[in-house]
Amino acid sequence: MYVKGLQQKIIDEMFVKPSIDPAAETREIIDFMKKYARDHTFIKSFVLGISGGQDSTLLGKLVQMAVDELNKEDSASYEFHGLRLPYGEQKDAIDADDAVAFIKPTHRETIDIRPSVDASVNALNEAGYTISEFVKGNEKARERMKVQYAVAASSSGIVLGTDHPAEDITGFYTKFGDGAADLAPLYGLNKRQGKEMLKYLGAPARLYEKTPTADLESDQPLLSDEEALGVTYNAIDDFLEGREISEEDYETIIKWYIRTQHKRDHPYHRNFLPDYE
Repeated sequence: MYVKGLQQKIIDEMFVKPSIDPAAETREIIDFMKKYARDHTFIKSFVLGISGGQDSTLLGKLVQMAVDELNKEDSASYEFHGLRLPYGEQKDAIDADDAVAFIKPTHRETIDIRPSVDASVNALNEAGYTISEFVKGNEKARERMKVQYAVAASSSGIVLGTDHPAEDITGFYTKFGDGAADLAPLYGLNKRQGKEMLKYLGAPARLYEKTPTADLESDQPLLSDEEALGVTYNAIDDFLEGREISEEDYETIIKWYIRTQHKRDHPYHRNFLPDYE
C-alpha cells in the first residue's frame, strides 16, 4: 500500500494547480516564451512538430501568438516553424491539417520521416539486432525530434516540447524523442486544463475532443494512450488536482511513476545514483 502523501509530493513536483483560469494561463505562457526569446538574443525562431493532437495544437497556437506579439512590440522578425512529420501516410492527417489551419504558423512544412526511420531500422536488422514495432515507434519519435533540431539549427531557433504532467507522471513519451526539447511551456497543465485552454482559444472542438494517441506502432495504429496505460486521463487529472480516485487507478498511476522515474532524471554519473527504495 502506497502512502497517499506521495500524491501531494508528485503534485508539488509537477506544479499542477487544482484549477486554472484559461485566460491567465494563456497570458502567462505567452509571456514566458517572449521573455525567453528576449533573454537569449540568438533566438530568431521557434520549432514544433504538429501532430493534430491536443497538445501540439495548443502549444502551436500559443507560440504563434507569442511570435506575433514579439514582432509587433519589438519590430522584429521572429518566426515559427510548424512541422508536419508523418511516417508515410498519417492515419489522422486531416486533424493535423486542421490544426495547422487553426495555428497559422509563419512556416508550415511537411517532412516525411519514413525513409530515414526505415534506413535506420534496416541497418540495425542487418547488424543482427531485432527491432520490434515498439522500438521502431521510439525510432520514429527520435527521428522527429532530430528533424526539429536540424530545422532549429538552420533557422537560429529553439525546439519546443509539449511535455505536461499528465504524460510526465506516467513517462508516456520517448526518452530523447518527444521528451527532448529546449522549452516545455505547457508544463504544469494536466490534460483537461489543456482542453479548457483550447476551448478558450476557439480551436475546433474535434481537435481537443479526439482520443489521445501516440500513433507510434504500425501494427497498432491509433492505439489510445489510455488503453496503453491502463488508466484514463480523467483519473490522472483527478490525481494531479488532488482529488480522490479509486485504489486501482491510484496504484496504476504510482506504478507508472516509479517505473519511469529514469526518464525524468538527468543522466546518472558515478558520483550520483539515486536510491528509489
